[in-house]
Amino acid sequence: MRTPRLLAALVCTAALAATTAGCSGATKPGGGNAAYTVTPTSPAAKGRLASLTWSLYAEPYTLDYAQAFDYPPNTVLANVCEQLLRVTPDLKIEPGLAVKWANPEPLTWVYTLRPGVRFHDGTTMTADDAVASLKRQMDPATGSPWGSAFKNVKAIEKTGPLQITLRLSRPDVLLNELMAASPGTIESAAFLKKTGKEYGVPGGKVNCTGPFALDTWRQGESITLKKFAGYWDPKLAPKTDTVRFTFVEDPSARTNTFLTGTADGGYMVPSSSLAQLQASNKGKLYYGPNTAAANLAVLDFKGTLGDLKVRQALSMALDRKNIIKAAAGGVGIPAKSPTARGAWSLLPERTEGYFKDLPEPVYDVAAAKRLVEEAGATGKKVTLATSTLAPEISVVANAVQAAGRQIGLDVRLKPVSPEAYSSIFVDKNARKGLDLVITNGYDNTPDPLEFYQYFRTGDFGNYGEWSDPSYDAAFDRANTAVDPGARSDLTAELQKIAVRELPSIPLYEAPYTVFLGKRVTGAPTGIAQLYYPWAATIGAAN
Repeated sequence: MRTPRLLAALVCTAALAATTAGCSGATKPGGGNAAYTVTPTSPAAKGRLASLTWSLYAEPYTLDYAQAFDYPPNTVLANVCEQLLRVTPDLKIEPGLAVKWANPEPLTWVYTLRPGVRFHDGTTMTADDAVASLKRQMDPATGSPWGSAFKNVKAIEKTGPLQITLRLSRPDVLLNELMAASPGTIESAAFLKKTGKEYGVPGGKVNCTGPFALDTWRQGESITLKKFAGYWDPKLAPKTDTVRFTFVEDPSARTNTFLTGTADGGYMVPSSSLAQLQASNKGKLYYGPNTAAANLAVLDFKGTLGDLKVRQALSMALDRKNIIKAAAGGVGIPAKSPTARGAWSLLPERTEGYFKDLPEPVYDVAAAKRLVEEAGATGKKVTLATSTLAPEISVVANAVQAAGRQIGLDVRLKPVSPEAYSSIFVDKNARKGLDLVITNGYDNTPDPLEFYQYFRTGDFGNYGEWSDPSYDAAFDRANTAVDPGARSDLTAELQKIAVRELPSIPLYEAPYTVFLGKRVTGAPTGIAQLYYPWAATIGAAN
């Protein structure tokens, strides 16, 4: 479950409200109060730009690819660093720094690197760089949140000047797909060795292969990228010379940067401003494919929520339609599962069938109260983290508290700082005393199996340490299925278990958002922007 990146998605809303919008063209989702169309891209650019200013809702905490596990750092790095494979705006996987890959037998993945690719310092990429970059993810000293992606890797070897081979202890199809996300990033081995602990920190440098190079990082102020003239892919040669990122945490102030033209655009538009920006003549608001859904992640299965009846009761007590109105600007639909429909882009034609098999979210306060009584949980405490990180967090937290109290649970809100809130997802100690946290589960790849790996026993994203041997066995079966149809069907079985057992309580899903000022166009509109070099396609609108 891609929940760790949680913080951000709540600033925008959550996941795709359409069954197939993640894979093709435009779709009109149902639900919500606003009519909107989901498209993977905005109109193509018509000219070049000397510079572009882009608004982020928060400053990146790092530009180290091995530590980048949230929207702000990945939004910047998508234009600077590249992976072996590439996720496209319509959520497909294509060759990236690897021109081809092969799985000659179940325990081996072989990647043939693209020749002639240069790093930003002018040096040429080799297999040595790829081996060093991937091994760094596995090194405990790195402390990478992506380390669990390599859990089945025994060795990473150079098997040719432009070839690397990953040798596994057990079959792992998902590992290959994650080579299109941060785990597959390639950095210069020499540069990593030279910079050491200064790599990717504020004021530090990054030396990757993307269409833009890191120019300056003025902490607390801005990050500036400059066009890389030696970029290998002519289809993504930048149409803009300089991209400057600014950081505006306050939603109203950020909206004002769009309306005044201080910023040319930004992803993850504050949901409280959707209607205002939709009606504005200062630019255009786009809705794009998303793989995310807002959820309540259970952090303690030894406490009150360890009883399935209590989790079911809390889910039944939530008025999701009103939560969507208050927290998501009315744009979205109640979530039937912890994954959004947009996460099912492996075989999108099957998505509708999978979701028809799931029960609709039930809103029944009386029945929920009876379940709490049956569980002997009346009056028991449930502690939910809340934060000023985003207004949506407070809105949802208040709704959960009110719902819980209606059915006899003593739901208490624990305010934490934005920094402490983010620590909940990377530091086990930060979860102590908490039963629930509002999060956002999403995929980086088109395969929903990526999300469901995080409910496996012992996985990094399994924050509450939920464990179900039958679930683990089902996951392992899915992860050995090379055929996409078989893997998709097996993942649907995992989804049914998750919906039944509720290790995470689904809330709602909504589309991705991006606002583009009148002078710019060409940006991809969806969540693929976390790895696709989106800034390269932005140019002049006229």
